[in-house]
Amino acid sequence: MKIGIVGLPNVGKSTLFNALTKSYAAPAANFPFCTIDPNIGIVEVKDERLTKLAELSQSKKTVYATIEFVDIAGLVRGASKGEGLGNKFLSNIRETDVIFQVLRYFQDPDIVHTEGEIDPLRDVEIINTELIFADLEHIDRTLPYLQKKAKAGNGSKEDKKLVEILERIHATLMEGKLANTLQLSPEEIKLVKSYNFLTLKPIIYALNIAQEDIKNSEALKTEFEQKLNAPVAIICVKIEEEMMSMTTPEKINFLAELLEIENHKIPTLDDAILLAFNTLGLMYYFTTGEKESKARTIPLNSTAPQAAGAIHSDFERGFIKADVVSYDDLIAAGSRAKAREKGLLRQEGKSYIVKDGDVMIFKFNV
Repeated sequence: MKIGIVGLPNVGKSTLFNALTKSYAAPAANFPFCTIDPNIGIVEVKDERLTKLAELSQSKKTVYATIEFVDIAGLVRGASKGEGLGNKFLSNIRETDVIFQVLRYFQDPDIVHTEGEIDPLRDVEIINTELIFADLEHIDRTLPYLQKKAKAGNGSKEDKKLVEILERIHATLMEGKLANTLQLSPEEIKLVKSYNFLTLKPIIYALNIAQEDIKNSEALKTEFEQKLNAPVAIICVKIEEEMMSMTTPEKINFLAELLEIENHKIPTLDDAILLAFNTLGLMYYFTTGEKESKARTIPLNSTAPQAAGAIHSDFERGFIKADVVSYDDLIAAGSRAKAREKGLLRQEGKSYIVKDGDVMIFKFNV
């Protein structure tokens, strides 16, 4: 999974990237455009369940699910017309699966805001306008040629369908709406997939709050989800920055102490990453053994053969059956053999719908 990070300057975007990737690769300073070249980092999704499975199986290797993050230069009002650094860096996130749009909610007089007052909804309008203009430029380069080809009669049925979809997307963008507000069928989305429209991607709004806002984080999440009609992740980049150099036990203790102080659940980047998986309709199941324990990312509602295909296409093509046990049942039993003795391990066929956290072994023949 690839996630693009966008936002106005000085909203915490690059610091968020650094916290996610646990590095200082992205410059973060109190002035606009300190990020120029795109920053790219690959992050392991440290699922505690996989860690415990690896310990149970005494695995020599543990392979977590990964996410690639791409952080680009901050956008400003009028970027499509060359303001600031322009919008040329948007091309770097065209191939991402989802966009994290970082919104500044925290107040800090020492950190300037390019628009003056703090107003997340205004910032959304600015960024979305720039995404729309970028997609209009993208579509205007190819649509006239395709329209001419379709009218000349030498275009295929697929070409004519493509023109129809692009015209609908163009009309939606001209109305100031994101392309993802269109009701496109899976077949239509597949036809325009190669265009990598920014506004057709799912957008998660990451609201960057101050520590004193934590007590209101659930209310803020609900409020902005209703106003934006989109998924919202609550993050406190300042806290995440403090935890960057901590070990996992230190981080756990720090959050526990903070929980006592704030008397409220502390929103973390792990919550934001989980939201990205859910927004994209993804989940993962596990394979585990002495050689390796691994998280396998698949779409929700995948069948057992489709899950097998995440390992190798031959597994899906020659699928016979799968041995399945839930993570909770396997941990409670203590081993696969004991889970089998207790009747917790079962054999499933081609119609089985895989559940998040299933631990699976496949039998196949090709």
